[in-house]
Amino acid sequence: MTVKQLSLPELVEACGQLGVVNVGLWREPVQAYGLQTTAKLVRDAGLTVTTLCRGGFLTAIDPAERAGALDDNRRAVDEAAALGTDTLVLVSGGLPAGSKDLHGARERIADALAVLGPYAEDHGVKLAIEPLHPMFASDRCVVSTLAQALDLAERFPARQVGVTVDTYHIWWDDNAPAQIARAGAGGRLHTFQLADWITPLPEGVLNGRGQIGDGSIDMREWKGYVEAAGYTGAIEVELFNDRLWARDGHELLAQTAARFVEHAG
Repeated sequence: MTVKQLSLPELVEACGQLGVVNVGLWREPVQAYGLQTTAKLVRDAGLTVTTLCRGGFLTAIDPAERAGALDDNRRAVDEAAALGTDTLVLVSGGLPAGSKDLHGARERIADALAVLGPYAEDHGVKLAIEPLHPMFASDRCVVSTLAQALDLAERFPARQVGVTVDTYHIWWDDNAPAQIARAGAGGRLHTFQLADWITPLPEGVLNGRGQIGDGSIDMREWKGYVEAAGYTGAIEVELFNDRLWARDGHELLAQTAARFVEHAG
């Protein structure tokens, strides 16, 4: 998504030119290009798919909507397995229309994980709950802190459910470093993502993530937290930014790789 202006073949080519060997994929472009075609594309290029994003949106109250969400997440698990990644990132979902019940919404996520966790394990895939910044609690994700994410994940085996650590969403939380250590001790640090915090936020706020080094977050500090907790996996950069998407994708990817080395390498 950092360079969504590139087609998947263009992305694969650009990664090869820059020596990037890992890529996190999103479902929408994969589905548009074709699941098996994408799997062959990345496999032939020698790229490892680190994660698939995203599953989730599990907070609906209506039984038909809940059944539909479970079916979609099973498909997401199938897609992750086909792409060769062992991690599906979950954005849990916001409050249903008219509801003010955060606790009930989180309990419905747990109910869904009880179904999806074993299914994912059977397919060699782990579910990674991603807490989102509290500004998204109403419409996108009622899980706002790593503590909340771990409270959900720890109801299930670590081989089924863990967490995603994304600097953009947790950098403000003084408790997050201790929660990263908690996740590491439990074997639940499933993926680590970088994006910077810049202000003012754009209208709509979703596409306001900053390029590494442009904002307020000390990337090397957060990298140190996850490494101290035992994380040895790939580190993803995930930027949602309309101004970045308007630029040349090859140039943006090269800049992102250089910024990673400068600020987090």
